Amino acid sequence: MGREVGSEKVEAKRWTEPTARDWHSRIGTLRGCNYIPRTAVNTIEMWQADTFDEKTIDQELALAETIGLNSLRVFVHYLVWDSDPDGLKKRIDKFLTIASRRQITTMLVLFDDCWNQEPKLGPQEPPIPGVHNSRWVASPGRSRVLDRNTWKGLEKYGKDLIATFGKDERVVAWDLYNEPGNEGMGEKSLPLVETAFQWAREVGPSQPLTVGLWANFHDAMHGRFVELSDILSFHAYDPPDGVRNKIEFLQKFNRPILCTEFLRRQVGNTFAALLPLFAEHQIGWYFWGLVAGKTQTYLDWSSKAGDPPPKVWQHDFFHPDGSPFDPAEVELLRQWAEKQG
Repeated sequence: MGREVGSEKVEAKRWTEPTARDWHSRIGTLRGCNYIPRTAVNTIEMWQADTFDEKTIDQELALAETIGLNSLRVFVHYLVWDSDPDGLKKRIDKFLTIASRRQITTMLVLFDDCWNQEPKLGPQEPPIPGVHNSRWVASPGRSRVLDRNTWKGLEKYGKDLIATFGKDERVVAWDLYNEPGNEGMGEKSLPLVETAFQWAREVGPSQPLTVGLWANFHDAMHGRFVELSDILSFHAYDPPDGVRNKIEFLQKFNRPILCTEFLRRQVGNTFAALLPLFAEHQIGWYFWGLVAGKTQTYLDWSSKAGDPPPKVWQHDFFHPDGSPFDPAEVELLRQWAEKQG
């Protein structure tokens, strides 16, 4: 972790507030989405060589450009790197090239506690009809998070990707760990969060590091996310008043803020309600989903097998044929892109 000098441990430093604010002023307002192609059921299928779908990615990022998006939040998976590190890095490079042709930057996510906890390589199970995100897989998965004997591999993974892309202008930031503590992990995930920051700082990327607040913003674990992050990020699926409360809480820490997940239309968490709020406080944003596909995230979290398609989508923006769920949202996002440049 840190380099030993005498009896003192020298740690790579968190960015200062002026450094973080300078980054924020240089990159401008981030307007993005959490992205996975419609042909992938999870991040393993997205990144494995046999199912990496360059053609679909190119088509869909063209759609992202049409609505004024300038950034994407994209999850990577440890197991794909572990089996084929050089191949994965080549595919990430292809992805970044496709995005940059559209003037779109990428935030890369390395670890994730969400959903199925025992990921496996190879062909992935098809989605369960009617179920939201039924085959999403955690990275690296509960057993590896809890077993520190596996962490040497996790260290190599994190350091390899950050060393490869840590000075790449196509990468705008690193989200080191998505929703630590989800799926009943609680504070068991915090040691890996802290260690992931140490690994990343040893490499020294030019981009900022963050881990988003997503559950109880006032508990000790979420307070630690704030202490470690260069820029602050958070998830907001609440009604608008709840989102405002989260923003007001984070503003007291005097650092740039990104909302890295939002959009839950059925509770009023919509573009029309939230984009003015984000603009008021100079907050960049990434809604969940772009094109409805195998993850089925247009369905409600509570969806179950056999449910009919919802009249109001929870997440996602476009139908598979490229038509929008709501044409009014297209015009709204384009207007914000014109305003913010």
